[in-house]
Amino acid sequence: MVSVLQNVAIDCTDAYGLARFWSGVTGRPLHPEGRPGDAEVQVMLAEGPVLYFNQVPEAKTVKNRLHLCLRPETSRDEEVERLLGLGATFVGDHRNPDGSGWAVLADPEGNEFCVLRSESDRARASES
Repeated sequence: MVSVLQNVAIDCTDAYGLARFWSGVTGRPLHPEGRPGDAEVQVMLAEGPVLYFNQVPEAKTVKNRLHLCLRPETSRDEEVERLLGLGATFVGDHRNPDGSGWAVLADPEGNEFCVLRSESDRARASES
């Protein structure tokens, strides 16, 4: 017997607002019952577990020990710009001159996440 991963839970001070941000990031809808002011809201991913946003009274204070890594369909740099436009903030640049590496961003509540190279970025690097 094994356990099945049901969801990735993210504590936050505004469950609906943060779920909307992540819905924009992933292009996936909120659970149809999610409403502004709800203490629990889910983003329904196409595959795997859902992103579950749980409202808590305290704000985030330290670096995440667990975080999400995104592989964009467009180039990594284009995706970073798109996510900044959605309300993310730039935290750290771990991109290398050879095209490898990642960018670290934070969502509107300060939860860090990484943007990796896209498949097209990886293919261009292997052609060089």
